Amino acid sequence: MRHYPIFLDLRDQPVLVVGGGEVATRKAAMLARAGARLDIGAPELSPELQEAAASGRYRHIGGEYDPSWLAGQRLVIAATNDRALNARVAADAEARGVLVNVVDQPELCRFIVPSIVDRSPILVAISSGGAAPVLARLLRERLESLLEPSLGALARFTERWRARIREALPDLRRRRGFLESLLRGHAAWLIRHGHEDEADRLIGKRLIQQSTSDSGSVALVGAGAGDANLLTLAALRHLQDADVVLYDRLVSPDILDLIRRDARRIDVGKRVGSNLNTQSRINERLVREAQAGHRVVRLKGGDPLVFGRGGEEIDALREAGIPFAVIPGVTAASACAAHSGIPLTHRGVTRAVHLFTAQADALDGPRYRAPAPLDDPGTTLVAYMGAGRLPSLRDSLLVAGRSPATPVALIENGGRPEQRVIVTDIDTVVAAASDHQLQSPALTIVGEVATKALDNHWYGSPPIDARRLSGRPQTRPDSAHPRAA
Repeated sequence: MRHYPIFLDLRDQPVLVVGGGEVATRKAAMLARAGARLDIGAPELSPELQEAAASGRYRHIGGEYDPSWLAGQRLVIAATNDRALNARVAADAEARGVLVNVVDQPELCRFIVPSIVDRSPILVAISSGGAAPVLARLLRERLESLLEPSLGALARFTERWRARIREALPDLRRRRGFLESLLRGHAAWLIRHGHEDEADRLIGKRLIQQSTSDSGSVALVGAGAGDANLLTLAALRHLQDADVVLYDRLVSPDILDLIRRDARRIDVGKRVGSNLNTQSRINERLVREAQAGHRVVRLKGGDPLVFGRGGEEIDALREAGIPFAVIPGVTAASACAAHSGIPLTHRGVTRAVHLFTAQADALDGPRYRAPAPLDDPGTTLVAYMGAGRLPSLRDSLLVAGRSPATPVALIENGGRPEQRVIVTDIDTVVAAASDHQLQSPALTIVGEVATKALDNHWYGSPPIDARRLSGRPQTRPDSAHPRAA
């Protein structure tokens, strides 16, 4: 180990940065965040440094470098684009016993400035000793995604309670167990979701009772349309923290693999003709598991609050007094369109998007009661869960006045490796779905932008142009109805 890692307290300490360019600007900003009293020595300053000096945040020492600038400084950073000048600064600092860092010249450095993950007061510093700074930066980027932003708030919360916890629990073993339950349990969950007052009340109550038992909670987590790469960081953290996960049938195996290994998994997917997993039973199960003190995740395909019945589950949790959080996911309309290369809005073609579910419709006849968007060629329509309702959708669109040649994209298993896209039109949509044996889950996109799937293909197997196969005339988004302009 060539470098001894330390963290310096630079609050109100004199620090010199030699240089006034872009690199010096970055170094000065980081030192200022640490509370240093900064001198910037350089003939000219960047606009940002000029503004900071004019406002009194930094002191500007003008003119050419002079060793007298080092007098009284705790440390110095040489950040000019003149390597010979940087070497002079390093030699002068070494002679005066001042710690020095020279940008991009590690052989002249008495200390190394690491890559930093800042969750103040939690800091993670990564250094390659100057050997591979790009590798250190890549490691920092990876750690940024792993360390949740609420760590700082959790550390400050623990610091605020530390003295009272020590006084109430003088025994080290019991105190350690209490702190571990705090950092892993419901208090941490409350802090993570911005409820510090409730966390304070909980810890106060548990200190009086000297109890490490915990309360339960529920997180409604959106799993997106199937691609595990689109899962949010917050969703991943909840999957790793969960004691129990209730998941539906639209959640992909790749995402289920991200659940903590020792968590209990419960399949509550609804299936046609089965009353095993009704919504009321799912609600009851969520409440029961949380009341048993478990950290529960309700994992849903897409977004919990977009045709996911998350609102009903929230109502049940609220009535039972169960703390809950909602972690949004990429809803099917966005994910399927993106993986198919279809812009849901496109300048000069479509100016609005209308989402609706086909499940509320009857199986026969034109029954859709949606307002004007059905007959507006300037609005892209996205029908969820409509693979078995295509005849009714077709009839409703034709009755509303949409042209039979309006393009339609049928997207099966959107966002998954087995995704299929069938481009057809309103008139032949039922035949195309039948000819190509469309299966659920499938999303239907209606509008001129649907043909963009043919031009913008980038994911999965190439789209099927069912219109060309049926010999019908072709249209493209640039030939959209004049009302769309």
